[in-house]
Amino acid sequence: MTLKINPEPQKKSLPTDHDQRVNDLVGILPVAVYTCDRFGYITSYNEAAVKLWGRTPKIGEDLWCGSLQIFTPQGVPVPVDECPMARTLKTGIGVEGEEIVIKRPDGVAINIKAYPKPIFDNKGAITGAVNTLIDITDRKKGEDEKTMLAAIIASSDVAIISKTLDGIITSWNKAAEELFGYASDEVIGKSITLLIPKERLSEETLILGKIRNSEKVEHYETYRLHKKGVEIPVSLTVSPIKDPQNRVIGASKIVRDITDQKAFEHKLQSYTEHVEILNTVGKLVSESLDIEDILQKVTDATTQLTGAAFGAFFYNKEDEQGESYMLYTLSGAPREAFEKFGMPRNTAVFNQTFSGQGIMRSDDITKSPLYGKNYPNHGMPKGHLPVVSYLAVPVISKNGSVIGGLFYGHPEAGKFTREHENLVAAVANQASVALDNAKLYDEIQKLNAKKDEFIGLASHELKTPITSLSGYLQIIGNRLPEGDVNKPFINRALAQIGKLSALISDLLDVSKIETGQLPLTYSSFDLTRLVQDVIEQLQYSTKSHRIVYNSSVKSLMVSADKQRIEQVIINLLSNAIKYSPTANIVNVSVTDAKGVARIAVQDFGMGIAKDLQAHIFSRFYRVEEMASHISGLGIGLFISNEIINRHKGRLWVESEPGNGAVFLFEIPTG
Repeated sequence: MTLKINPEPQKKSLPTDHDQRVNDLVGILPVAVYTCDRFGYITSYNEAAVKLWGRTPKIGEDLWCGSLQIFTPQGVPVPVDECPMARTLKTGIGVEGEEIVIKRPDGVAINIKAYPKPIFDNKGAITGAVNTLIDITDRKKGEDEKTMLAAIIASSDVAIISKTLDGIITSWNKAAEELFGYASDEVIGKSITLLIPKERLSEETLILGKIRNSEKVEHYETYRLHKKGVEIPVSLTVSPIKDPQNRVIGASKIVRDITDQKAFEHKLQSYTEHVEILNTVGKLVSESLDIEDILQKVTDATTQLTGAAFGAFFYNKEDEQGESYMLYTLSGAPREAFEKFGMPRNTAVFNQTFSGQGIMRSDDITKSPLYGKNYPNHGMPKGHLPVVSYLAVPVISKNGSVIGGLFYGHPEAGKFTREHENLVAAVANQASVALDNAKLYDEIQKLNAKKDEFIGLASHELKTPITSLSGYLQIIGNRLPEGDVNKPFINRALAQIGKLSALISDLLDVSKIETGQLPLTYSSFDLTRLVQDVIEQLQYSTKSHRIVYNSSVKSLMVSADKQRIEQVIINLLSNAIKYSPTANIVNVSVTDAKGVARIAVQDFGMGIAKDLQAHIFSRFYRVEEMASHISGLGIGLFISNEIINRHKGRLWVESEPGNGAVFLFEIPTG
């Protein structure tokens, strides 16, 4: 498709073949190009411009640009007479890649970069301007698309070459001169193979074959030759050039130097690999609270990361003489390779690491002034693992003490770099945090065990006096005549003792769960009947809410611990009433879901945020905004969840803040 030119009334000289080829070249480019006269009226445009604008401008009538609306990237409207083309014509100064947003008639907004360039006559007077519009809308969709769009840049910055189907160069712009070092008169009329390394000549045959079939070659990465014989990494976009009869007569080639990109990609790939390793190690050590597991993963990963022949972690635990350290983990070598030669002692080489002075790296440790100073070996003992390249990184706790050291060795010199130092140091920091956490976790586990033991013993010991106290109060209450003024107080005391007894029972259940001793007694019963009985029981004791039972299931037999399932239902209903103080209704439903019995309890209270829902089934956890004005210890849902899990079922919640909550549990019917 050729560039559309507005015929002018005055007589013009006919275009030369070279002009026609340039015209055809611009017309087929996937880049929008148009021109304006010195007054700003559009005089020509290519099909890419029409497609970009979404409309066909009127030549000689539309001013500055074919776009109906123009905005800044921030969405601020730009008057058409202040667009990049208008400013270029007014000032005679070109604009380099100014980003604007155009809005098409169909409402679609497109991000573009504009490259308007002024055109001057022989006397230096401005006669018009040509504008190249690059569509960058898809640039943010991905790195591949970004790379593609990066190749479509203004003609002044990109080498553009045209050639015949025989590979003879027919046009050569200024950017091509700068890229390849040849002036246009040195290459026009010569074969394009001038730029192709001998081992890559087959690429030209392949490319020309595609062009003859009207196929476009996009972003083909290869190497081309500079005039000096230096190979340049480039990206090629090759398009067929067609005559007015739509016959392929040649090809246009956009060549982009990607030297910096390749260097960046190499650097980025190296950086990415290291980051992935660090992230992997961080994830591995954060997922474990086992000290040996943490250290082994760290040792294995960093040995691989540094390319060391072997690596080891030594704990900073001195013997009675204060001179040796304990090997804890090893990678790349058998443990015997170290142990049969004894543990490292407090020598000049090791002291720098274990004293926390910092990282020690040596291209050849045998040439270090610290090496070979200590009796009896004065260096490595005979038969020891060969260490020439040496790297040692201390692992320091947050309190500043040296936990131990990571040591790496290789039989060849110069294997470790500053980058290895930094990477291992980063891993060592992660490891130190993980080790501190592991030690803290171990201490917490011990304290937790003592706490659980105390809760179990205290709850058991409280059970007897509470039971006795309840019995005595019942006796007193039974002996009081009806109407006695003390009778209501006895009843209130019994109610409070009932709450206390239930709390003690829950604490005992928690203790049993923690020790794995929560008993379950299975029997067959009608779940719908149980739910209705619990509702009747709770409805009798609560006056603030109406409990509505909705179920199409008349009978649903299950095999489970009836008392424990009843405990779960009571807990869910009690919570629904307690946590919806401004509502007056609670819905309960029972459904048969193909071999699974499902119970749902819906309240219309304050609801629970999604980020808190995963925690509410934890022991002693309470939602902060609820805990301030509603009593409880946060163990009811924990116990309920354990009971349902032991029935091979599941308990979950569906809720949004302000819209109440639905607690559901399922258990097998078989």
